[in-house]
Amino acid sequence: MEPPGAAERVHPAEVEAATRLAARLTAGVRAAVEVDDRVLAHLLHALVAEGHALIEDLPGVGKTTLARALARTLDLQFARVQGTADLLPSDVVGTNVFDQREGRFEFRPGPVFANVVLVDEINRASPKTQSGLLECMQERRVTVDVHTHELARPFLVLATQNPVEYEGTFPLPEAQVDRFMVRLSLGYPQPAAEAAMLAAHADRDPVEEIEPVADAAAVLEVQQAARRVHAAEPLRRYVVALLQHTRADPRVELGASPRAGLLLLRAAKARALLEGRDHALPDDVQALAEAVLGHRIVLAPEAVESNGSQVVSEALAQTAAL
Repeated sequence: MEPPGAAERVHPAEVEAATRLAARLTAGVRAAVEVDDRVLAHLLHALVAEGHALIEDLPGVGKTTLARALARTLDLQFARVQGTADLLPSDVVGTNVFDQREGRFEFRPGPVFANVVLVDEINRASPKTQSGLLECMQERRVTVDVHTHELARPFLVLATQNPVEYEGTFPLPEAQVDRFMVRLSLGYPQPAAEAAMLAAHADRDPVEEIEPVADAAAVLEVQQAARRVHAAEPLRRYVVALLQHTRADPRVELGASPRAGLLLLRAAKARALLEGRDHALPDDVQALAEAVLGHRIVLAPEAVESNGSQVVSEALAQTAAL
C-alpha cells in the first residue's frame, strides 16, 4: 500500500522527461538566436511554471526571434501584437462579427488565442488595451459580450518594453506588472557570438530551419509535473521571510505581494524539475528571486540610488534559509 500523498509526488520518469525536454529546447532555441544561458533558463522556468515574461531591452537584440524560436521548437502557435496608441482590446482578444449568410454573430478570435503571444512594446498600448490582457494572463480565458472563451494551452505571454525611450508610452500599472512571473533582459551578445549571428542570418532565417523537438502535449505534461514538485514547509517559510524583508526595507514603498511569493515558489519548483529533482531547494528560490521579485518592488521617491533588484539581493544576503 502506498503511503499517503505518494500519488502526488513526481515520478522519476517525469523528472527525466522534463530534463530531456529542457535540453532539447535549449539546443533548438540557441541554434536560431544567441541568448544568455541564464535568461533562456528563466524563460523555460516561466513556461513550465505557467507564468509570463516581461523582457525589457533595447530594440534589435533578438526579442522577437527568441519568441519565434521558442514557439517553433515546441511546435506551438505563435502570434505577435505590436503595441500602438490606437491598438484596441478587441484587436488583441477578438470580437464578434455579424455573419450575414448565417444571420448571427460569430466570434473571431484575436492573436491572444495562440500558444506563444509576443506583445511588442506593450507600454505603447493604451491602459485600456493593457487591462484587456489582465484576464487573459491570469485566468487563461477571455470574456466578450458575456461569453467566455478558453485560451489555448499551454499559454505564454512575452511582452517587451524599451527601457530608454518613454515618449508616447503608457507605463504599466502595478497590477499589470504583477502578472509577469519574471522580468528578463537579453543584453548584447559577446563579439564572437555576434559575428557568428551575422553569418547565420546573412542569407536565411534560422528560425525557419528549426525542427520541433516536442509539442503542446509534452509541455502540458511537464507543467503538470511541476505542480507536484515537493516544496517543504521550511522552504515556504523562507519565501515568506524574503517577502517580509522587502516590505520592511525603509527604501521600499510597496514590497513583494503574496502573489509574488506564490509565483516565486512555482518558479522554484519548475527549476527543480528541470534540474532533475522532485523537490525544490533554497538554491532554486535564490536563483530566481531577483527575476521574479525585482520588478514588483516599488521604491520610495527618495530612494533614487536604489532599485528593486538591489533590495532583493540584500534580502537574500540577510535572510537565512530555514
